[in-house]
Amino acid sequence: MLRFHVLGTHFLGAASAKPFQPLRMASISSRSFPNVVKASFNDDSSQSHIFSSSPDHSAVTQPGFLRGQPSKIYVKYTLYKGKAALGIQPKAPEYSTVDSGGIRLSKEGCVFLEFAPAVGTRQYDWSKKQIFALSVLEIGTLLSFDPKEPCEFFHDPFMGKSEAGKIQKVLKVGMLQDAGGYFFNLRVSDRNLNIDESLFMPITKGEFSVMQSAFNFILPYLMGWHAYMNSTKPNESGQFTSASPSIGKRPDLEWDVPF
Repeated sequence: MLRFHVLGTHFLGAASAKPFQPLRMASISSRSFPNVVKASFNDDSSQSHIFSSSPDHSAVTQPGFLRGQPSKIYVKYTLYKGKAALGIQPKAPEYSTVDSGGIRLSKEGCVFLEFAPAVGTRQYDWSKKQIFALSVLEIGTLLSFDPKEPCEFFHDPFMGKSEAGKIQKVLKVGMLQDAGGYFFNLRVSDRNLNIDESLFMPITKGEFSVMQSAFNFILPYLMGWHAYMNSTKPNESGQFTSASPSIGKRPDLEWDVPF
């Protein structure tokens, strides 16, 4: 078992094609589908973590109807199960300026796993959610996950300090016994708040595949590599600039990278 310790189209025809008009979707109420039970949760979107892109990047990747809108986009992939719900969302990396006028990555981004306990049939209390922040390395571990070898991630914000052990979070990921899918089991122990809670989430193979695809896509962004690529653009003379000019001029200067 692996164990990680972490410190704290729209298609147009020929000439007869008409200009594209956005489709207007009719509102659908629960009366239209009396047998559908809505999942309810107390999650305030204003408190949700966001992933915002630079204007240049969003202009390339955002669909046309989103361009010109506020740069902060809220995204979340949520799974609802019998005993708990799991929300998955990215948090953007952080940057800081340096004396030379450039920008440096100061903190890598992460992916938040939010576990909310069920309080009824498809009803979840998000005010009591427990959050586990997956680091870049832990995301890589899940991307290379071997069902035959369960993995475990251990978080203690006070590791190495006198308060170590007061708050601990352990996330276990493995395959269900019937081999029909996987499971995420989060155990939280907080001596200060007298909390000892375990939240179990069965994950289907399809759901896990979606998670891995999303993780694989978002990983370079969490590392800030998209920001670096946006900085390497042709200037007015048509030449490319680079955040590491010495490497651009002398690729052999491995030891002269200005970090």
